[in-house]
Amino acid sequence: MIDKLLIYKFIKFCVVGFSGLFVDFGTTWFLKEKVRLNKYVANSSGFVLAATSNYFFNRFWTFHSQNSHIVTEYFSFFSISIAGLGINNLIIYLLTDKLKFNFYLSKLIAVGVVTIWNFVMNYLFTFR
Repeated sequence: MIDKLLIYKFIKFCVVGFSGLFVDFGTTWFLKEKVRLNKYVANSSGFVLAATSNYFFNRFWTFHSQNSHIVTEYFSFFSISIAGLGINNLIIYLLTDKLKFNFYLSKLIAVGVVTIWNFVMNYLFTFR
């Protein structure tokens, strides 16, 4: 049976992630469409900015971390996010370049997959 507290944390993690979605998609759209950067550079930039804002919200709101080693904790969270970024870009590559899906639909699917990855890894390692 799944612990109710775990479900509650996952819901909070998703709320934080949803706020990060606006940072991610907004940055990606701006850099890809207005600045005309490569779609993977734009995607990576959006993802990194969102991961950073998500760390702070998750640290204080979702997991109520009291860890005094904030830099170490941030780098753990960020490392997991970077691995998630690799998964994110792989999914986008497969869906857009190989299967010819719309870029933003592919990105939305990638975000869903990476949300699960990020929660599980951060629950087990960063905020244990």
